[in-house]
Amino acid sequence: MGTWTLDDIPWEKLDRSKVDAEILCTVKAASLVEQNGSDYAHYLCNVFHDDPGFQEVARAWGREEIQHGQALGRWAELADPAFDHAKASARFTAGFRVDLQARESVRGTRSAELVTRCIVETGTSSYYTALAEASDEPVLKAICRHIAADEHRHYKLFYTHLQRYLEREKIGLWRRLRAAVGRITESEDDELAYAYYAANWNAAEIYDRKRHSMAYVRRVYRVYRPHHIERSMGMVFKAVGLTPNGRLGRLVSRLAWWGMRRRANRLERLAA
Repeated sequence: MGTWTLDDIPWEKLDRSKVDAEILCTVKAASLVEQNGSDYAHYLCNVFHDDPGFQEVARAWGREEIQHGQALGRWAELADPAFDHAKASARFTAGFRVDLQARESVRGTRSAELVTRCIVETGTSSYYTALAEASDEPVLKAICRHIAADEHRHYKLFYTHLQRYLEREKIGLWRRLRAAVGRITESEDDELAYAYYAANWNAAEIYDRKRHSMAYVRRVYRVYRPHHIERSMGMVFKAVGLTPNGRLGRLVSRLAWWGMRRRANRLERLAA
């Protein structure tokens, strides 16, 4: 399933003079979240316990997510020799774990679960695309382009299985929309906030979800541009069963971009 390995990354071309300190902070956090791939694959195998074909896909997906974390973590260590990816990963895992005991989807149905997986892949695909375009550091660019391509392929993979399950469960537009919106609103949950904390703050510092979430979001929002949001909204619309590039999609994209910039400006003012 994988299309690249760590050996394909031109590590020797890393240029520390082109490392953006703000981007470095978010990459460190992302490297920890990606490492959760094995736990999420385990969860999906529990949910789809009687679907060996999908379980095989989920395990392969989980291995690729782990490789993403390894690549980002290695880059972060090269960019900042003081960063210890293994140590930060241990801190993160100690403070945040996926529910490995769940036997059914927390979304209610398997179709809704697959909608949320599409939403996650939409977010990561757009983020790594934006990051690749925003960074001047050549090795990070290469890594992010590889990961963005993987995440887009993962989206198509989950979307294919979503179509299969919709034939069985036949959940309507509103349930799919509710699942999508629910997952989008979770983008600032403890996972990302705690990953940012574990990757960038001393263990003596007390974790503050609101504070660390705001610090993470403020830096992430900086790399986005309107075309990233437009592409993301098209993928979201497709996952919930709406026309991706219609008038409504364009309107929602503009509103989403306006909302993101408005909040980004507010966070910048608070930080100042």
